[in-house]
Amino acid sequence: MKTYVVGGAVRDALLGLPVQDRDHVVIGATPEQMLAQGFTPVGKDFPVFLHPKTHEEYALARTERKTAAGYKGFVFHTDENVTLEQDLIRRDLTINAIAQDENGVLTDPFHGQQDLQNRIFRHVSDAFAEDPVRILRLARFAARFSLAPYDFIVAPETMELMRQMVVRGEVDALVPERVWQELARGMMEVLPSRMFDVLRECGALQRLLPELDALWGVPQPAKHHPEIDTGIHVMLVVDYAARQGYSLPIRFAALMHDLGKGATLPDKWPSHHGHEQRGVALVDAVCQRLKVPGDCRDLAIMTARDHGNVGRALEMRPATVLELLERSDAFRKPQRFLDMLKAAECDCYGRAGLVDIRFPQAAYLARALEAAQAVNAGAVAQSYLGQPQKIAEAIRAARVAALREYKDQSEFLE
Repeated sequence: MKTYVVGGAVRDALLGLPVQDRDHVVIGATPEQMLAQGFTPVGKDFPVFLHPKTHEEYALARTERKTAAGYKGFVFHTDENVTLEQDLIRRDLTINAIAQDENGVLTDPFHGQQDLQNRIFRHVSDAFAEDPVRILRLARFAARFSLAPYDFIVAPETMELMRQMVVRGEVDALVPERVWQELARGMMEVLPSRMFDVLRECGALQRLLPELDALWGVPQPAKHHPEIDTGIHVMLVVDYAARQGYSLPIRFAALMHDLGKGATLPDKWPSHHGHEQRGVALVDAVCQRLKVPGDCRDLAIMTARDHGNVGRALEMRPATVLELLERSDAFRKPQRFLDMLKAAECDCYGRAGLVDIRFPQAAYLARALEAAQAVNAGAVAQSYLGQPQKIAEAIRAARVAALREYKDQSEFLE
């Protein structure tokens, strides 16, 4: 019986990165032997155990055989005769197929160290094509390792293999929950756009997120968007959100904000005409299909609907600002409204070639919310005892008055 550290822990250590979690593979052992040593079984599909002290995962070496479409269509085989190389060959990328024994000696049968040095994502074997999740994982790794000095590229033969997988319909068998899980993790990496670039290059984006894929080639108003192409603009926006360290809901809202521009339009309409209204329906469709969590869905829909209104905030009448606050449920959920302002700010700053731009609208609306919140609704209601039908309108009038006073005194409008 011998154990090895495998996968991401070895890869990250060789890259000089912090090691978060360590996974182990065990050669020459049976489940009974693992149990006898105090390991706790946790694996559902194949034998995986938790170490009695460190609680790190130890998996028995295994082979696998494809039996059906999708990422669950496998039969696993494990026994004490499975070799380390047989276990490593089933892994996705050469950089993840390096093992390290207890003495620090590396086993690297597929030249993963060389690919690490050359910054290349390369599949270990043709078995890569049997699991469509690996396309998503590779794209996610691309988002993680895309900034110097970790600027990895995809090997041409691996990209071609992924294209073939898409053509064969492998990605169509992915369940929504797994697609969302990988996309969400990729959006939280340092350069999310790289994930979508890889998915688009191999054709998977068109199958998984056709609404997003449709944005490339759609022209933007050149006055405000020097990058011209809507797809490029959206990638700049989501990367800006990542640079600010924003939460997943804000990054997803940034990704979804312009979906309406990719919808089929009558020839007489410019591509940006009324895209907010169309975008709401498209974002909702994406969220339903991928089973997106409610916090991400709600913020993305709000942003798609009103990011243009946020941009026009300085020209709005106080009553119109109040309508925006009410429509956004800002009095009950102020933080979500503030998050929408951040997503709209990403839309402004996520542009190519603009350095001297300002977006005071976000701060203006944040303070407008404070001014409206300062109205004592209880005191207003007390003034209309016996006339409950007038209370709501009286509160609205008081809030409009507060917003008017705020606007008259706002430094943003000087």
